Amino acid sequence: MLYLVICIEYMQKVCRGYITSQELWDRRCKGMIKTGVQTKGVISDSSPGQGFNLLKKNGFSCVDFSLNGYLTNIMLYQNDKNAFFDRTDGELESFFREHKRAAREEGISIHQMHMPYPMYVPRGAQELNEYLWEVAAPKSMKLCAFFECSYIVVHGFKLQYFLGSEELEWKETEKFLDSLAPLAKELGITICIENLYTNIAGHIVEGPCCDARKAAERIDRFNEKYHAEVLGFCFDTGHANLVGIDMEGFLKTLGSRLKVLHIHDNDGIADLHQIPFTFTKTRENKVSTDWEGFVRGLRAIHFDKVLSFETAPVLTSFPEEMKEDVLEFIARIGRYFAGKVEAV
Repeated sequence: MLYLVICIEYMQKVCRGYITSQELWDRRCKGMIKTGVQTKGVISDSSPGQGFNLLKKNGFSCVDFSLNGYLTNIMLYQNDKNAFFDRTDGELESFFREHKRAAREEGISIHQMHMPYPMYVPRGAQELNEYLWEVAAPKSMKLCAFFECSYIVVHGFKLQYFLGSEELEWKETEKFLDSLAPLAKELGITICIENLYTNIAGHIVEGPCCDARKAAERIDRFNEKYHAEVLGFCFDTGHANLVGIDMEGFLKTLGSRLKVLHIHDNDGIADLHQIPFTFTKTRENKVSTDWEGFVRGLRAIHFDKVLSFETAPVLTSFPEEMKEDVLEFIARIGRYFAGKVEAV
């Protein structure tokens, strides 16, 4: 029956001239775009199975594993750290073994992971920065492989206003990436750099990786250097909205270099990580974020991976009794986006 439905749709689309026969068949063979969400605020270390069951029940098939929750940016910017990554590789795997088992049991894929950040603290202690590069980063990579996860998101170094130029800033980030690239190649992992913002004297301005053309060229050059796809891109909708990035144009420039997404909304003033369509620019309800441009961009590059939501703060702003309702609503928005992106 399914085969008959596909064949009928196939003939209708081709006969009307909307799409070539090969394009339509390729899309059908790839299957539907999946929806994911952060583990932060849902998965507890004491009972991970309960959290993964909750996600499955409310419409998610993938997660973004919040490894950054185990060594937080608040702590690092205070020039401090905890002992989490002092564990051996074996001890870390043992710590997360139940998480991996529970995810597999519920049919949840660990599609992407977020490395702790920053991996370089400007004006931070040398000992701390060496620890982040030499201990926390490679152990994060190994945990990514342990979870059979293909993508790990990293933040570029926010150094432009210390060093005087974006090019010098990138050179420092590139040194860090070079330190991880051989391990990434060995483990079959793609490191994904993310578009960021930075705060200068109370003003939000562009941070690392906000130029799509430069990002694309740098990714290509880096992958050619290592003869493997060790570098890709994570597009963050909230950060893009804060600094006025043309989402459609940015995504079209990235093309297949785009591997993962951080989908969330804000008012254009602060990085709020809220549900899409939450904010408007005017009383006439013009949305703050260009979601139509976002969808057009994904559709143009035939995006077929995971629509992953980075909306953990929402779960604490609603009453605990409404957590399931909120998760189900986020998943519904994911299905809405997927339908728009997959439309032919």
